[in-house]
Amino acid sequence: MSTNTAERLDWPVVAVARPRPTPDAEASDLAACLKGPNALELVVELAHDLRSPLTSILFLAEALQQGQEGPVTPGQSRQLGLIYSAAFSLCATASDVLELARGSNRLVDRAPAPFSVAETFASVRSMVLPIAEEKGVAVRLVHPVPERRVGHARAVSRTLLNLATNAVKFTERGYVELTARPIGAKRLEFSVRDTGPGLDPGRLAALYQPVRRVNGDGREHFSGSGLGLTICAKLVRAMGSELRVETRPNWGSRFFFEIDCPPETLGR
Repeated sequence: MSTNTAERLDWPVVAVARPRPTPDAEASDLAACLKGPNALELVVELAHDLRSPLTSILFLAEALQQGQEGPVTPGQSRQLGLIYSAAFSLCATASDVLELARGSNRLVDRAPAPFSVAETFASVRSMVLPIAEEKGVAVRLVHPVPERRVGHARAVSRTLLNLATNAVKFTERGYVELTARPIGAKRLEFSVRDTGPGLDPGRLAALYQPVRRVNGDGREHFSGSGLGLTICAKLVRAMGSELRVETRPNWGSRFFFEIDCPPETLGR
C-alpha cells in the first residue's frame, strides 16, 4: 500500500443550493425528512458525516500496515488491507453521493496533463487487490506502449477504480483485467474485463441510472445503488466519450471507453 492516499482521495467539496425550510417543516422521522423540501440537504450532510470518519480509518489502516506503530505480521497486513479496501469503498460511495448532488459533469483536472498509465493502473490494483486476493481472483494489467500519456488522469483513475471495484466484488473466480489499448496514434481504449456472471440483457438500458432495484432472483451483479456506474458514465462523457459494455453468460462483462490520450511526446 503506497503513501499517496491523500492524492487518491480526490473527494469533491460540494456546494448545494439549500432550500429555506418553512416554520412547520420539522419532520418526526427520517422517512418524512427524505420526502421534505430539505431532502437533498440532508443527504449531502449525511454523506459528509460518513466520509470524515471513513477517511480517518483509511489513514490509520495505511499507517498500521506500513509498520509505523511496529512490526506487522503477514496475516495482520492482509486484514488491514481488507479494512482499507472496505473503508475506501464506503468513502467512494459517499463521495459519489456528493458528486451527484453537484451535477457530476465537471472534471477536476480541466486541462489534459502528462500522466503514467502504468502508475494509474498500479494504484487502482493496490486498492482492489486485498479483496481480490481474499476471493482468489487475479487482477491483471495490460499497459499501452508508450505508457506515458496526456489526458485527464484523475477522471480516468476514478472511472477505472469504480469499474474495477465492481468487477472484483461480483467475480467469484477467474480474473479482473485492466487494459489500455492504443487506437491509432493519439487515442486509447480503456477497459475493465471480468469473468463474473455477466449482466442480464434486459437490465442494460437502466444500467447507469443512479438508483436501481435488484433482479427478481435477488441478485445484483453491480453496485446496488448504481451510483458508481452513474459517476463513471458522467466522467467518461465529460472526457468526450461514452461508457459501453459487452456482456454474456459464462464469459463475464467488459466496460470500456475510448478517449483522446496521445503519447506525452505528441501531446505537449
